[in-house]
Amino acid sequence: MNVRRHHISGLALAAVTALGIGTLSACSSDSAAAGNTDKFDVVASFYPMAFLAEQIGGDHVNVSSLTEPGQEPHDLEISAQQRAQLEDSDAALYLKGLQPSVDETVEQSGLKTKIDAATLTKLEDHGDVEHEHAGEHSEEEHSEEEGHALDPHVWLDPVKYAEIAKGVGAAFEKADPDHAADYKKNTDALVTKLDGLNTQFADGLKDTRTKVFFTNHAAFTYLAERYGLTQEAIAGVDPDSEPSPARIKELQKEAKADGVTTVFYETLVSDKTAKTLADDAGLKTDVLDPLEGITDKSKGDDYFQVMEANLKALQTALGAK
Repeated sequence: MNVRRHHISGLALAAVTALGIGTLSACSSDSAAAGNTDKFDVVASFYPMAFLAEQIGGDHVNVSSLTEPGQEPHDLEISAQQRAQLEDSDAALYLKGLQPSVDETVEQSGLKTKIDAATLTKLEDHGDVEHEHAGEHSEEEHSEEEGHALDPHVWLDPVKYAEIAKGVGAAFEKADPDHAADYKKNTDALVTKLDGLNTQFADGLKDTRTKVFFTNHAAFTYLAERYGLTQEAIAGVDPDSEPSPARIKELQKEAKADGVTTVFYETLVSDKTAKTLADDAGLKTDVLDPLEGITDKSKGDDYFQVMEANLKALQTALGAK
C-alpha cells in the first residue's frame, strides 16, 4: 500500500553563488542537460543533494535534478528519458529510502559512481515518521520495530548534512581525480559554513522560554534533537488530514502547559490543519521550511538562507532571549 507521508515543497534549482568560486554556471535545472558534457555530469535526486553537488563541484560539474520544480520528491516516478539521462551521466547523488523510484533506477543503472547520502551519516528511527513504500525497502533500511522506516530528513541537521558533504566530496575526488584538489577545497569551505550554521542554531536556541514546537508533521526531529527541542506533530503522516477532536484537545492542553505559541506548516502545504489547531487553541501559525526544494515562496534563495529563516521563526516561536 502506498501511504503518502506528506506533501513536499517543490524543487527549483536556483542559481547559487559558491563559496569563493563564483557563479555556478555549470548547474542546470534542465533535466535534458545532464549527460555527455565536457564536465563531470552529476544527476541529483532532489534539492538538498543538488545543492551539495553544486557547492562541492563548482565549475567542474554539470548538475541536474531528477525532481523538477513543483514536484513532490516522494511521489517522483522516473521517466524513460530520465533513465537515459542517468545512464549518460558520470555520477548519481541520492538519498536511499526517500524516493523509491530513484533508488530502483540508480541500482539498475550502469553508473560507476553511485553516491548514497544515507550511507554517509547515521539515519535513525524516530518512530513517528512513517515512509511511503515502506514495505518495499530492504531489511537493512528498516528499524527493528516493524512498520517504521528510518527518518530521511538528515539535511535539516547541519551536523549530519556536513557529514554527508564530506562523503560527497571524497566521492567526487575519487571519481574525478583531475579536479580533486578543488573538490577538497570546496568541501572544506562548505563544511566550515555548515559548522557556522550549527553554531548559530545552538547559540540562538540555547536560552528559550519553551522548548516545544508544533508542526504539521514530523520533519524536524533531527533538528529538534540536535538543539534540545521537542517537536510535536499534529496529524501524523498527512498534513492535509484533520486531527481528531481528541488530538486537538490533547495539543491544546500541551500548548498551555508548555507555553507553545505557534503551529508551523510548510510553504507549499495547506495551512488548514495548522489553523484548525491554532484557532481552537489561540495560537499563531508560521512557516517552518523542510527545504526539500527552493521556490518563489521560500524565505531565501538557497539552503543557508532558508535555514537562517527557519532559525528566526523558531526563535520567535520559542521565545528566545
